[in-house]
Formats: sequence, C-alpha cells, structure tokens
Amino acid sequence: MGVLIEGRWREEDLPQETGKRGEFERIDSIFRDRITGDGSSGYKAEAGRYHLYIAWNCPWAHRVLIYLALKKLQNAISVAYAIPGLREQGWTFEANPAFPDCTPDEVNGFRYLHQAYAAANPRYTGKVTVPTLWDKKTRRIVNNESSEIIRMLNTEFKGIAGDDTDYYPPTLRGEIDRINEFVYERVNNGVYRCGFARSQEAYDAAYDQLFAALDELEARLGRQPYLAGRQITEADWRLFPTLVRFDVAYFSIFRCNRQRIADFPNLSRYLRELYRVPGVAATVKPRYYVIGYWSVKKVNPSGIIPKGAPAPYLEQPPAERRMQ
Repeated sequence: MGVLIEGRWREEDLPQETGKRGEFERIDSIFRDRITGDGSSGYKAEAGRYHLYIAWNCPWAHRVLIYLALKKLQNAISVAYAIPGLREQGWTFEANPAFPDCTPDEVNGFRYLHQAYAAANPRYTGKVTVPTLWDKKTRRIVNNESSEIIRMLNTEFKGIAGDDTDYYPPTLRGEIDRINEFVYERVNNGVYRCGFARSQEAYDAAYDQLFAALDELEARLGRQPYLAGRQITEADWRLFPTLVRFDVAYFSIFRCNRQRIADFPNLSRYLRELYRVPGVAATVKPRYYVIGYWSVKKVNPSGIIPKGAPAPYLEQPPAERRMQ
C-alpha cells in the first residue's frame, strides 16, 4: 500500500502492523496537534486557514466529511478529494473526468499526499493517510487522526461554523467514550482485522468478535434510537461510515459474510435514518467504496474491480422503530 521511509516513498507495508499470529494491528497516527478557538495551541480556529486532504472512499476521512456537512464548515475549510483506488504512489489528487467530484490540490499543488507529509517533515517515516489536516499559515500538518479532527470541528469553530450543534455534549461524554472504544476495536477496525488477517486463526477471532459486536449493537438499537440514547452523537457518526460500506465492500472483499447490515432490522433502520440527516447523503459514494477496497492488492491481487455497488435500501424510508 506504500509508506514513506525517511521522506522517500516506497511500495511496501509496515511490518509492525502484522502481529505474531497474523493479526492486523493498526499503528497510531503521528501528527497530533490541535486547533483551538483561542489559539492557545498555536493553531487558532480561523476561516480560510486550514486545508483538508480527503478521500471519499476512506471511512476515517468520511467522519470528517460528515462533520464538515453537519457543522456547515465547507466554506471555511478548503478540501482536496483524492481519486478512488490505491495508486502507485498512494492517495492521488488530479483532475480526472471519470471522477468529477474528486478535485486537485489547489492549495499546495501536491499530486500525491506523501508530498504533503515530506513537506511537513522531510525525514518522516510511516503511513500516509487521510484525513490530513494542513495549516496554510505554517505549512505544516496539524493532525491526521480523524477522531481528533472531528472533535476540533465540533467544538473549536464557534462563530465560524454555520451550525453549533454539539455532538459531544458534556453530560454524555463518558458514555460516548465507552461506546467509541467498543465500536472502534470491534467494528471500525474489526472489519480491517478480518480483511487484513494473515492467518485463519486471526481471521476467525476477528470475524467472531465483529459479529458479536454487531449483534450487541442490534440489540442496543432495539432499546433506544441511537447509540448513546435519544439523541444523535459523535458515537453514531463514528459508526456510520463502517455501516454504510459494509454491504458493498466489507461483506465481500473483507470476508465479513455472516450477514449484511440490510439483514439487521435495527441497524439497517438506524443507518437509513442517519443517511437522511441533511447533508449526510451527499457524503456517501458506494461505487467509490467498491473501487477503493477492491483495488487493495493484498486482498485482491488480480486488481479486477466488480461492476456493481448495490445499496438501494439506503434510499428506502427507515422502518418504524420498535423499542424493546
């Protein structure tokens, strides 16, 4: 999939992401600075100052796209959208008529995301990932951890954001954090632990844990409309990108094939309800998910991309809630 080694691009994987039993072990993001409303961090929340490198097909980047839409920050933060699929030098930004909603990098003129990483740190070694949040003023990467970027967008842009809804309210933070930890380990990253497993033992363990978690979430959503109760929170927006990719990508290419999200009454109702929140549907690109995941050589060496991307149930109205 490609990495930077001492600032130079190489077509290889990081060996530390595979454990002794063949299990996939995701490494932490490196750039972890913060934007603050008062600028005390060195990065002040300002309209026009920041730039995002995003890919429609990446679930981690999808979280950020959702927050840009929900918080109505599209005019305050510029975005470059990578074309879908893994390319020879990683995330690629170009004007491509096949993908009209993918845009070149008009801020720095980088064609490849690894150029931004090398510009921020010429001796950088590690993965090159979206989302990446860039500061135009200092010409540095601020942060490439999606969970932290969405928190900044949620709280630090008051007076700049067009919507001040708080998706991480103080009274629910403990519960949201507990749900996030469970969902990340077993579902968000769980599908990757299935897809990138290098042994039957590692795959079986990840598969069983994934579907046990989905069963638990299905039961939870039978008791209440959203993960943290009766209001939509950050926990829901962190789960949504995985659910919306599940049936068109993870079910097949990552071998997560016990059942589809469409086969879970509560999860599918919940997914359709979140999809209908204003602005969210425009962030969903099922065909790009197919292109993106089926272009990963280590799970699809032939590189043949399936033609379809069926997700018609997303457009159906949510079923009536039946709380237990």
